[in-house]
Amino acid sequence: MTLTFYKYQGTGNDFVIIDNRESIVSKNNTKLFARLCDRKFGIGADGLMLLELPQNQEDDFTMVYFNADGNESSMCGNGGRCLVAFAAFLGVIKDKATFTAIDGKHHAEIKEGLVHLQMQNVFDIEKYESHLFLDTGSPHHVTMVNDLLDYDVVTTGRKIRKGAPYFEAGSNVNFVEKRNGNTFSVRTYERGVEDETLSCGTGVTAVALSMHATQQTEKEEVLVNTQGGELRVTFRKTANGYEDVFLIGPAEQVFKGEIIC
Repeated sequence: MTLTFYKYQGTGNDFVIIDNRESIVSKNNTKLFARLCDRKFGIGADGLMLLELPQNQEDDFTMVYFNADGNESSMCGNGGRCLVAFAAFLGVIKDKATFTAIDGKHHAEIKEGLVHLQMQNVFDIEKYESHLFLDTGSPHHVTMVNDLLDYDVVTTGRKIRKGAPYFEAGSNVNFVEKRNGNTFSVRTYERGVEDETLSCGTGVTAVALSMHATQQTEKEEVLVNTQGGELRVTFRKTANGYEDVFLIGPAEQVFKGEIIC
C-alpha cells in the first residue's frame, strides 16, 4: 500500500499527519505508526496524528494521536494546533474549529497565522517542595532549575519520568527557568518519545499555569520559550482554578509525501 502523508511542525515539535476520513489505516496498526515516526527507518516525527470524521454534529473532525513509540497517547497541544492547520489546508474548516480529542472537546481559531487552541480547564495543581504536578490533557511534572541551557534534561528527565510516584504510567517532565516578568524558558522530556523534544504544547501550558500558581508571575498571559520557538498561553484565574486556557503559536506544513507500507 502506498500511503499519502503530511509532515507538520509547531515550534519544532514535528508530526506525521494522515487524512483518515476514509479509514485508510487502522488505529490498531501501532507497528506501522512507530515505523513511520522512526527517524532512521521511517519518515521521522515526535508523533503521528489521524484526522478522522467527526463523532457528533457540532464537531468538524476527530483527532487521534499516537506517540512516536506507536501507542495512542494523551492530548498533544502542539499536535492539536498542527491538526487544526491541516484541517484548514484540506478545507474541512475555514478559520475556526471544534473537534474532539482523547481528553475531550476543543475549540480553536486561526488568527494572523497563529493557531489559538483552547485547552482543558485545570482545577488541580499539586504543589510540592521541589516541583508541581498537573494535568493539562497530559500529565506534567514541572520543576525550576538554574542554567537551563546546560542542564542534563535527558538523564534527569528519564529518572523522574520512570520513578516514584509515576512509574510505568509515567509523566512528562519540564525544567523551567525564569527570564523576566512573565517570560520563561522550558526544556521538556516527553514520555512516549522517551527523549527531549524541541517543544511540548501541553508542557508549555503546564509551565504557564504553574508559574502563575506559584506567584512567579501575576499576568494571565505567559510567554514560554522552547528550544523550537516561542509559544503564548493565556488563561483566566477563577476561584476554582484556571479556565479559558489557550495555547497560541505557529503550525506549519513542512512537506507532503508518499511512503510504501
